[in-house]
Amino acid sequence: MRLFAAVLPPAEVVDELGGHVDRLPAGDGLRWTGRGGWHLTLAFYGDVPEATVPDLSERLARAAARTAAFGIGLRGGGHFGGRALWTGVGGETAALRRLAERAGAAGRKTGTDGDHRSYRPHLTLARARDTYDFGPYLTALDTFAGTPWTVAELALVRSNLPRSGVPGEQPRYEKVGGWPLAGAR
Repeated sequence: MRLFAAVLPPAEVVDELGGHVDRLPAGDGLRWTGRGGWHLTLAFYGDVPEATVPDLSERLARAAARTAAFGIGLRGGGHFGGRALWTGVGGETAALRRLAERAGAAGRKTGTDGDHRSYRPHLTLARARDTYDFGPYLTALDTFAGTPWTVAELALVRSNLPRSGVPGEQPRYEKVGGWPLAGAR
């Protein structure tokens, strides 16, 4: 199964960001991500054998227990190579990076291949097949500063990729586990 560790923003944060995104131009050639799947990826594990999930889950539980709850908020915007538009993260980003490092270490210790790029906190909003001029979107996102929230849980999420071939079909994300951060209620 295709898995990743993530922080899932609360519904009110998703709604607030969604209201801002609704005011952005539609943009031909962009595929917008679905709000139901909005998340901050901490570590991508790729295809993980079912037998590995209990060990990975145990290690993620330990990572969560060693990480104190912390505050972040979504803000601004950026892009990766003209191919992906995202909103960034402000607040206690050092704590978020530490949690991402721990989630990545949990994966490496269980032998998952995953993606080992350096961590850049973001929430993906749209993707383009070809290089895209995100200038107007970046200008509109520049003023966005979402309501801060306390990250209280580390989640393990399954990514179910589209299989129907229907244009615009989105991946489906399913939370398969969650562990409270230290001090979280």
